[in-house]
Amino acid sequence: MKPILYFPSHYFFGAVFVLAATLPAQTPPEVAPVPLEKIVDEIVAKNPELRFYEAEISAAKVAARISTAIKDPELSVDVGHKRVEDRSGVLLGSGTAWSVSVTQTFEWPGRLSLRKAIANRQVELAELGLARFQNALAARARAVAFGLYAANAKASAVREVADRFAALKQVFVGRDPGGITPLLETRVIEASELALQRRAVEAELAVRSALIELNQLRGLEPDAALRIAPPKFAFNDGPSSEALLAAARENNFEFRIRRVELQQQGYEVRLARHERYPAIDVKPFVSRETAGDRETVLGLGVSLPLPISGRTRGAVEMASARQRQAEAAAILAERELTRDVLIAAESFALKVAESKRWAPDAVTKFREAADLADRHYRLGAVPIATYVELQTSYLDAVEALLETQREAIEAGLKLQQLTGLGSQFVEVVP
Repeated sequence: MKPILYFPSHYFFGAVFVLAATLPAQTPPEVAPVPLEKIVDEIVAKNPELRFYEAEISAAKVAARISTAIKDPELSVDVGHKRVEDRSGVLLGSGTAWSVSVTQTFEWPGRLSLRKAIANRQVELAELGLARFQNALAARARAVAFGLYAANAKASAVREVADRFAALKQVFVGRDPGGITPLLETRVIEASELALQRRAVEAELAVRSALIELNQLRGLEPDAALRIAPPKFAFNDGPSSEALLAAARENNFEFRIRRVELQQQGYEVRLARHERYPAIDVKPFVSRETAGDRETVLGLGVSLPLPISGRTRGAVEMASARQRQAEAAAILAERELTRDVLIAAESFALKVAESKRWAPDAVTKFREAADLADRHYRLGAVPIATYVELQTSYLDAVEALLETQREAIEAGLKLQQLTGLGSQFVEVVP
């Protein structure tokens, strides 16, 4: 268990003020708002990580192309000097001796086709990996882009309320309290402003975090200015659970990868069994000796390994064990997919139902009420408790609405990723 550290409250508030002072006043740059879907399309088209998956597909295709090529012949050249002597040691002759041979390996029929099938499954896996990455990238881009918009909207609301409290504080400080009630109201305003400073710091950090991540996905500088146009989403009711599970088993990238890996491992087992029959090396050769008489030899050699070490049998057993692992992984992937789809569908339905409870102009009404309370409090028609409550309620309403929308969007995007049903759940309304 990690130790819990306690800090005095004045240290915490001091740190908040120091952090707020180090953060410059957030005046959003005057840049034209960009539609959310345009940002998503840019990220999917230009993300630097795409090159990794494209290179993997290219490498897999090259491997598939060379998998059916026969082995290159091997050329062997031997050169030496030969001396011929009789039994008494008398030299009878000497000269050059040389030989040239070409060795070609011939595989048994069907072996190259098995290797081709394995290589094709590797190409399919690489293509599925690219599609899975693009799908996840688009979903992440939408979530982060909406997160940037929501963080900016929340920060704007916090700055608006903070400015009101700061203006009131200046009014109270500039005049004589003249009694206990004005003094207490001043302290309430100061305490509320202190809490708002903390919320302002958190809001600005959320904006910067979302902006940095989004710019990294775009392949730009982290501090590149960007403003997301207010997006409008339409949440649609999904199909039944049975239809969702059927679509997930058919379209889910992770599950499809497990099935392809199982097919590939089946080919590996068949290839290992086929390789129990050794390949044959055919070696035509020619040799010549010129020690005295000239002798030329033409011949054909055949060689093949003797499978007496049990190595080929061990390769079959290893491939079969990996096939059993692939089968277990496919079963486990199907179970996890079923669980994730059902949980995501339930979460999406609940979040959509929660978001639909919000009136379209709910935040606008809270904002107008907060502004009305500010004006009437300055006239003395609204008590301090009502004023503070309305300002806080306005911020809470903005935060709750944006958080509900974010959770509904993320649940819908996850359901889209799991089932591969496209934008059927969450649609961006132009």
